[in-house]
Amino acid sequence: MLGKTRLAVVAMALTLGPSVALADDWRQPLIDGLEGPDFTVEGGLYYKKNFEQSAGTVEFQSEEKLNGNGAVKLSIKPICPTNPDGCSERAELWERPPLRVPYNQPIWYGFAVKFGDPIPQAAHRYLIAQWKREIGPEAVGDFSPFLALRMKSGKLFVTVETNYFPEFTPGTDSHPATCETGQTRVWPRPETNQMRALIAADSSWGPDDGSEFVACTNQLQVINRGNPLPRPDDGWIDFVIMTKPGAEGDGHIELFANNKWIFTVKGNVGHNDHGLGDNQYAKVGPYRAAASDNWTMFYDDFRRSPRCQDVLRGAAACANIE
Repeated sequence: MLGKTRLAVVAMALTLGPSVALADDWRQPLIDGLEGPDFTVEGGLYYKKNFEQSAGTVEFQSEEKLNGNGAVKLSIKPICPTNPDGCSERAELWERPPLRVPYNQPIWYGFAVKFGDPIPQAAHRYLIAQWKREIGPEAVGDFSPFLALRMKSGKLFVTVETNYFPEFTPGTDSHPATCETGQTRVWPRPETNQMRALIAADSSWGPDDGSEFVACTNQLQVINRGNPLPRPDDGWIDFVIMTKPGAEGDGHIELFANNKWIFTVKGNVGHNDHGLGDNQYAKVGPYRAAASDNWTMFYDDFRRSPRCQDVLRGAAACANIE
């Protein structure tokens, strides 16, 4: 997908450091087959070291892979104390800061995932990838990922977060609102100035799942493209995702899985609070609230580019994106 010249430019920028990196580093396509023995310079990924990430281990292995000679195995073990309030456990791959993308720009990501056995079945918070805005020192509040690929009770679903807004049809736990055509189911969270939308779920999702999404709004429009979200036990899932945050109504997200168009989202996406940074970034890998079991995921074929054609396999579908 990438020309040798582009790879050389990225390699030089990362080797020399951010002080001499090109102004448009984020425009350079990135790719990492995750075959090891370490992350490639051309992929721009790294494993951040902190307490939460110490729950994770990274192993470049060749037994489980989608393409090429190998893939990375990311595993989480319990590390949180007995009273784990606010403690999380992660094994996430981060984008190097000099390569982060301006918050208002569209960018395409691709990566493949496979759930290791056993797949967690707890009614718990699990994420396999998330997209966030940088948070500066003057920012006050809680800022959830503006896009997250989540799992709960062994079921895969997708959420979008934005600033709280009053334009919604309210509901309660016992009487959720009935969403009309053009409305999206949301979880109003005024205490954190956030609104979380349920965008899609896999075929095992039932009426008792997602009970917190009791309201409906037209501030986010979800276009179902006629293909279901894959399930965690479907084997390798190759995701392609375009993100363009826009908290004031110009947000845009596209999601494909295994070359099938799953959904389009337009409307309020992300946060615009005082003190937030200029860039968006992805974290690819397992993340969860504290738990007592071990959890393993496999990741392969990371790529990122401003151009859909660099990321989406069978790129003819790119012509249909508006």
